[in-house]
Amino acid sequence: MRWPIARGYPNSAWQTPFIGGSYEFLRDGARLLDARSFFFFMATGITPAMALKTPGAGSQYLIAVTDAKGRPFDGGNTYRLHLPPNIPAKNFWSLVFYDIQTRSMLQTDEQFPSIGSEKRGVVVNPDTSVDVYFGPKAPSGKESNWMQTWPGKGWSVILRLYGPEQAFFDKTWKPGEFEELN
Repeated sequence: MRWPIARGYPNSAWQTPFIGGSYEFLRDGARLLDARSFFFFMATGITPAMALKTPGAGSQYLIAVTDAKGRPFDGGNTYRLHLPPNIPAKNFWSLVFYDIQTRSMLQTDEQFPSIGSEKRGVVVNPDTSVDVYFGPKAPSGKESNWMQTWPGKGWSVILRLYGPEQAFFDKTWKPGEFEELN
């Protein structure tokens, strides 16, 4: 699936909506209308802080719409995402899930289809990494780190880092890829 946004990392499904790092969607003085239109479809609004490149301030976003093999997410499959140790967010991080067709948050049995460092009960591994699971049913023993999806429904996810730290900007920290488990 090719979207009008840039790869966040080489050989990764993670993408950034801010091509060239500009919240104005500019590259070499030209406005990138496809990228701007895509972002407004997904988010409906923007502020300069969303693309601010100052460690510890603002926020940064990565979007994923495919698994590690480049296949669009399938709500009937189960996936695991490994977020390596020391997630570079001074304030907090979150993963928010969206319906690929409507751009609304994915409708599930949860009121808010998200998981993050501020969600009560999220299990953090001893090395500070976090494993998150996505699928129609929680893998046994992983319920607190699971997000529900629906068979037959596509979805996307945005990783949000609030107060992103230097490791995000210099790319010494990289989120894992979505691995299909079934």
